[in-house]
Amino acid sequence: MTEDKKITIGLFIDVFYPMVDGVVVVVDNYAKQLMQHAHVIVFAPGSRDRKYVDHFPYQVVRSKYIKVPFTDYDLSIPFFDFKFKKVLKNSKLDIVHIHSPFGLGRAGIAYAKENNVPVVATLHSQYKKDFYTRTKSEILSEIAIKEIMHTFNKCDECWAVNHKVAQIFAEYGATQIPKVQLNATDLMPFSDESKIETLKKKYQISANDKIFLYVGRLDALKNLDFTIQSLYRLKLKGYQFKMIFVGSGPHENEMKHMIKKYGLVDYVHFAGKIMDRVELASYYKLAHLFLFPSLYDSSSLVQIEASSQKTPTLFLKGAATADTVAENVNGFLSENDPQLYAQKIMEIMKDTKLYHKVAQQAFKDLYVTWEQATKEVYAKYRMLINHKNQK
Repeated sequence: MTEDKKITIGLFIDVFYPMVDGVVVVVDNYAKQLMQHAHVIVFAPGSRDRKYVDHFPYQVVRSKYIKVPFTDYDLSIPFFDFKFKKVLKNSKLDIVHIHSPFGLGRAGIAYAKENNVPVVATLHSQYKKDFYTRTKSEILSEIAIKEIMHTFNKCDECWAVNHKVAQIFAEYGATQIPKVQLNATDLMPFSDESKIETLKKKYQISANDKIFLYVGRLDALKNLDFTIQSLYRLKLKGYQFKMIFVGSGPHENEMKHMIKKYGLVDYVHFAGKIMDRVELASYYKLAHLFLFPSLYDSSSLVQIEASSQKTPTLFLKGAATADTVAENVNGFLSENDPQLYAQKIMEIMKDTKLYHKVAQQAFKDLYVTWEQATKEVYAKYRMLINHKNQK
């Protein structure tokens, strides 16, 4: 294959718009940026919203699905969708990149093996932890992990979102150590001070208030109860602050109940889901500190988004998503205790010299644009394709 010939890239994902999570945002940005160099097709499940229509600069091919009971997630069934299979068969992909080990990921692998093209997988999640959280069964979790690794080990390469995740998948049973391909963001530094002042008025933020932020799915898996308990400790100490939660999800009502129970109604605001990326950047710019005590996430996009506005993040020690952070260098780490987390917040905000130094370094070290990241990805695709063609 000559370098000037446009390749066709297939991205396979088992959750996609209008549903939004971190992996969806990754694949969307991969596709948009890669379109500058190649043809891109995203293979994704259909939408529950019958009125939803795709409007993307790249092609999206939808598969049939079944609803997963008691969740807002669906299970793709591409192998029973003859229309989908026909489109996939005729897609003439040069490389397959899967972002899930389930139905659509397996369909991508099957296509790659049948057509002798390379297949790469990105490892986005700590699957064992996810399965155990939902099943409370070590045995079922082990069975599920063996099946998942059987799928991933069929790929030519596996990419982890940081070194900690690569180590986790090696422990899961990866036959080769996953390579690291960091995530990025499409947010640009925000500079409209009038918008910041408007937000301060909207949330009744005084000059003495410290502003804390969370952005993402409102799910108990994100350790959001821990955040609220930490905020309660701040309130008990008479600390002046405002906390803003941006996003929506199944845990929202429970969170609001906790906030009322702890007397935090005047301290905490829910902004809802914000789809406008420039508006979202203004919230990151507004905040002094991004609170992210998640032990579930592998490498969340939100911490990169926060760094784009020179807003540092406070993680928990040992969290996989904190792997790219060095304590008091480009981020902050706390013990896994709400009292100590609250104490850490106050210490960070008191040491203004260290705070500003870390905020600047977070911007330098952690802020990566999707344009930068996908240039690396495209080069890796080309190498994999050339290597496969030489065999």
